Amino acid sequence: MTEKLPRHPSPYRAEDFHFHLPQELIAAYPLEKRSASRLMIVNRAAGTIEHHRFEELPSLLTAGDLLVMNDTRVRLGNMRSVDGMLEALLLEELSPRRWMVMVKPGRRAKVGSVFRFMVPATPQSADKIEVSAEVVEILPEGERILVFDKDFCADEAGEVPLPPYIRKRRPAVAAPQGFVDEERYQTVYANQAGSSAAPTAGLHFTPELLAQLDHAFVTLHVGAGTFRPLRSSELHEHVMHEEAFTIPPGLAERVASAKRTVAVGTTSARVLESAETLKPQTGRTSIFIYPPYQFKRVDVLITNFHLPDTTLMLLVCAFGGKDLIMKAYQEAVKERYRFFSYGDAMLIL
Repeated sequence: MTEKLPRHPSPYRAEDFHFHLPQELIAAYPLEKRSASRLMIVNRAAGTIEHHRFEELPSLLTAGDLLVMNDTRVRLGNMRSVDGMLEALLLEELSPRRWMVMVKPGRRAKVGSVFRFMVPATPQSADKIEVSAEVVEILPEGERILVFDKDFCADEAGEVPLPPYIRKRRPAVAAPQGFVDEERYQTVYANQAGSSAAPTAGLHFTPELLAQLDHAFVTLHVGAGTFRPLRSSELHEHVMHEEAFTIPPGLAERVASAKRTVAVGTTSARVLESAETLKPQTGRTSIFIYPPYQFKRVDVLITNFHLPDTTLMLLVCAFGGKDLIMKAYQEAVKERYRFFSYGDAMLIL
């Protein structure tokens, strides 16, 4: 199934979701311990904001709560051409050897351009092979369609696809000793390879913490939509990119018997809200959740702090209430929370 873009008008405009963030609050690296991050509690009914630690989460939830988590695994798909002239991020394989990618710089990737990459042939490959890729199409939003001349291991084709704001911050921040993105930019329960970015709300969980919580999984492979900024002040004019999702057997029964459904991250929330039913299925969704929106299945949301003026920010405001969430973000800046993918988290009750 494909969720159609809701076209209901909104009383808000894109600029209403802007906030000022000091650059030093952008987390360039994660904390040494995943669950040591801070956790802001936003209570919608009471309109209150409290400050805790993520490792306290089991005591902050109630018996009967079911966490629904996205078990996608980030593909190491940030590839650099042999000549160093192009950076290409694998987004989705449309058909054998035919990929949608994001490129940088775009001016070099004209239709007909050919680039060479060194990649592993299989996940077990010790040596790499050379593949060529031709740009055959430029999509309306700037992504390219590349056709490769050989099969290769896409999940291990390049580097960790870190967000640009992390890469920009790192020259000014010392790296923790022994730190590797290949480990920390994955959730501990990552299982289904195919994402171009991490479902970051899940990065705070440790196996020990997970063992204390009733949880289930869905899969949504994060694609181009997470990188795409709002193109219009009118929210209903924004078009989301489709992303593939899977709902496994048994989820419907577990959600039906739960006291509350706790979506771990915006990606899990989008799966829960876009599927017509929670029966086992695979599909694609382009659901865009923005205020006003009435959530059907999500009762509680765990999420990181997001970039201003983004679809992720709008989803959180739709769930928590625009005024309360903007107040919470102001409080987070005041209290020096760490922002974005490797930053702190929020629990919205």
